[in-house]
Amino acid sequence: MNKVLPCLWFDKEAEAAANYYVSLLPESKIVHVQKSPIDYPGGKKDWVLVVYFEVAGQSFMALNGGTTFEYNNCVSFMIDCKDQAEVDRLWSQILKDGGQEVECGWIRDKFNVPWQIIPSDLSRMMADPDKAKATRVMAAMMTMAKIDVAALRKAYAGD
Repeated sequence: MNKVLPCLWFDKEAEAAANYYVSLLPESKIVHVQKSPIDYPGGKKDWVLVVYFEVAGQSFMALNGGTTFEYNNCVSFMIDCKDQAEVDRLWSQILKDGGQEVECGWIRDKFNVPWQIIPSDLSRMMADPDKAKATRVMAAMMTMAKIDVAALRKAYAGD
């Protein structure tokens, strides 16, 4: 387990959320489900209290805190996608499971957690020292919800 790991707060959906997240990417798994030994403000004895899980090797904890808090974009989880096929697969899966498109590669899952589904090509093109190329790529990205790699490459090339 990582020394520092993100903790996702849920009312009572921690286990469902963890199971959903580990279904998204390979090398993901539930590590441990901890039930509460006593009643607590958000739940009862023997209810799931925390779930430790890994998504693509990144450790997380999901907590059943017994109160609903709204997630916002101050913290999100970015998935670095190798190609358009991976972008499309993740985007489609999150949407079909109750997600919501946002913009510029951002999407919210069925638990309202914000994600960024970003192809590696976008990061590479945006870091190009040729500011004209980076500007065209940024302008193209600003028109998208789901990132379109071919359109970004076209903008990068100046076509």
